[in-house]
Amino acid sequence: MKLQTKLILISCSLIFLVITILAVLFQGMFEETMKNEMGERALSVSYAVSNNPLVIDAFKTENPSKWIQPYAEEIRKKTGAHYIVVGNKEGVRYSHPLEERIGKKMVGGDNQLALSGKPSITEATGSLGPAVRGKSPIINNDGEIIGLVSVGFLTDRINEDIWPYKLKILIIGISTLILGIIGSVLIANGVKRATHGLEPKEIGLLYKEKSAILEAIREGVIAVNREGDITLANQTALQMLETENDALIGNNVLKAIPNTRLVDVIASGKSEFDEQMKLGNTKVVANRVPILDDHGKVIGAVATFRNRHELYRLNEELAQVKGYSEGLRAQTHEFSNKLYLISGLIQLGSYQEALDVIAIESNVHQNFTQFIMKRISDPFIGGLLIGKFNRSKEMQVELIIEPSSHFRNLRGEVDRQLLVTIIGNLVDNAIDEVAECTHKEKTVKVCLSDFGNQLIIEVEDTGGGIRDSIANKLYQKGFSTKGPDRGYGLYLIKQSVELLNGELFYERTKADTTLFTVIIPKE
Repeated sequence: MKLQTKLILISCSLIFLVITILAVLFQGMFEETMKNEMGERALSVSYAVSNNPLVIDAFKTENPSKWIQPYAEEIRKKTGAHYIVVGNKEGVRYSHPLEERIGKKMVGGDNQLALSGKPSITEATGSLGPAVRGKSPIINNDGEIIGLVSVGFLTDRINEDIWPYKLKILIIGISTLILGIIGSVLIANGVKRATHGLEPKEIGLLYKEKSAILEAIREGVIAVNREGDITLANQTALQMLETENDALIGNNVLKAIPNTRLVDVIASGKSEFDEQMKLGNTKVVANRVPILDDHGKVIGAVATFRNRHELYRLNEELAQVKGYSEGLRAQTHEFSNKLYLISGLIQLGSYQEALDVIAIESNVHQNFTQFIMKRISDPFIGGLLIGKFNRSKEMQVELIIEPSSHFRNLRGEVDRQLLVTIIGNLVDNAIDEVAECTHKEKTVKVCLSDFGNQLIIEVEDTGGGIRDSIANKLYQKGFSTKGPDRGYGLYLIKQSVELLNGELFYERTKADTTLFTVIIPKE
């Protein structure tokens, strides 16, 4: 049976049971209250009649019924009682709504209390049928009990009077039941929408799958609600924060991660991707995405954290492969042209010129490689520069490494991957800028220095420079004048420099070149 059907049946059954019990109890209480009220009225009328001097004096006459019967009938009609019976100590009637029953004995067997001097309310069956009766003793002037008065309201007539009220209770109960059924259907439909039509077993399976997925992925995952309280954290995130699940869940995310931007994502409703930060003692790359309900309202946010060193290892391998690929492609293109040139010279019989071309090309690459190996100790940076050198050749741009460059005294605290990001993107931007220029001098100069307590990286190009109108947008993520899907190079450079506690600035030199300078402390 589906969850929706179960909810409707259970809720309708409960509503029906509650309404039935309440209706029965309320009807019983109402009927009991009405009978008590009628009993009090009967007792009040009987007391008034028993204390009337006319009734007491009538008992002294030879025919008490002659005086009592008209008076009793008058009172009965005025009070609405169904009968008023006055009898002597032996229970012989002196009054009755049916005159032919006068002189006969009272029935019901409930006269004892009244004849003993105690007024009473009883429910018994008399000659007219079941009734609620009030009985009071008749006491003469000498204090003797000489008879009693019985005033009755027939039960059937009481039930007839109560029936309209019972009908109202029944109608209210049925109306409430119908409303309850409608409400149950609406609640069941709401639950179905909230659970996207999934059954409890499916929801349980999804929960187990989600838990398994969260623990299987190597990224840290933290989810927060609208108020910024942490609702979920997988084991990887707990390890990064060096805490336990019980100590994290329910706490505000700002207490656990003071530098988080999850609260800003909730406020703005905008996603943030590939942001670098520290999570505990771990450097990570963070992605933050808002959680939206069906109406597009932000109800929370989720952040994922990937260890930056793991990403850099992947980027490192990719960069190496890409560098090799670019280098081979550039070399293939360049050497194809040189081979055609050498082939032509040989065919023309210019053997010496062909040997000169071969010697020049060999010396250029050999000298550049030897210079890099001698001056640049780090293989990643050295390999990067060789790759950029080959790419510049392909794009007909002269890449010059300043002879005074020295980059061997690097300490372990400096992140090599961030240096690769900075140098690689600066050189790429410079080569692209120079390649688009129409003037003859297309040069990019790189100077690396590690003297003293600072690392200095300078990249100078003969390109067109940076317009003042875009200077304030230069480091914004995604901003570029080169078209869509660009604008990440300077953004990554800026982030990497900040992570290394360094400084980045640029200037237009007197020689009409653009110079980017990065200064990074070694510690």
